[in-house]
Amino acid sequence: MARPKATELTARELAVMQIFWQEPSATAEDAHRHIEQEGEQLAYVTVANVVRSLVDKGFLKQTNEKRPFRYQASRTFQQVSTRLVGDLVTKVFQGSREALLVHLLDRIQLSQEERDYLQQVLMQQENEEQEGSTC
Repeated sequence: MARPKATELTARELAVMQIFWQEPSATAEDAHRHIEQEGEQLAYVTVANVVRSLVDKGFLKQTNEKRPFRYQASRTFQQVSTRLVGDLVTKVFQGSREALLVHLLDRIQLSQEERDYLQQVLMQQENEEQEGSTC
């Protein structure tokens, strides 16, 4: 019996997706060049296979009919990251966002700039909630 196709992104697929989120349209060769510029040594055929896998999984779509084929992201960074973080919270932290936040904050020492930014985000969310409750 055949194993069902995986729908989750591998680490390599996620790295390639980062390229397609930065570039509105790119080829497998463009992705390969970008990966090499980042210092990782991967064969072109490996990158092309990852691109093909991303098309099969619905994360990329081919935008032309002639070679070289061009691709663009069919799922946004926001869509993918929201799902991945949600899966992380569910699978690792048993649904507790608070446990994830505590884990993150216990593991690193935040700079003053990072603390200020987090405080700003929390204040903005609080303001949005207050505005929403007055409507």
